[in-house]
Amino acid sequence: MTRRLCQANDVSEVAILCRRSRWGLEPSEGAGPGGYGERMASPAAPLPDPAPAPPPPDPQAIRACLTPALAAEFDSEWDIVLERAKQSKDLAGVHDLLNKWRHIAYMEMRDPGSHYRMLAKAEQILRTGRNPDAAPFEDMQALIRQRLGR
Repeated sequence: MTRRLCQANDVSEVAILCRRSRWGLEPSEGAGPGGYGERMASPAAPLPDPAPAPPPPDPQAIRACLTPALAAEFDSEWDIVLERAKQSKDLAGVHDLLNKWRHIAYMEMRDPGSHYRMLAKAEQILRTGRNPDAAPFEDMQALIRQRLGR
């Protein structure tokens, strides 16, 4: 029974191999002392983390997370910022660029295409002067008053 429990692929298989008693799961055959002990089982592996981790603030790591089109934009900005840093002897621009692109890379890892969608929406707002998804200012004020109980 122990070998079968250890080879179970997930909790549901362990549950099938065990029987439910009044107090919970206990091994159904030939358990160790007191019905427990070395024959208890746990899930085979932890659940994977659904959200990816942001890339480190390293140009190669950031670039590896980008689509070819975004990588080309990154390369262009990288060249400009490096040239400025060489002349000014100041790395603040490099750090700013890595911070900006680290956020873009992370956003793209979590939701591919989101950067270009955001740029398209910003262009539409600038062109039309309004955000089609925004609530009117008066509605927002009314909601705030309602929540404050006024």
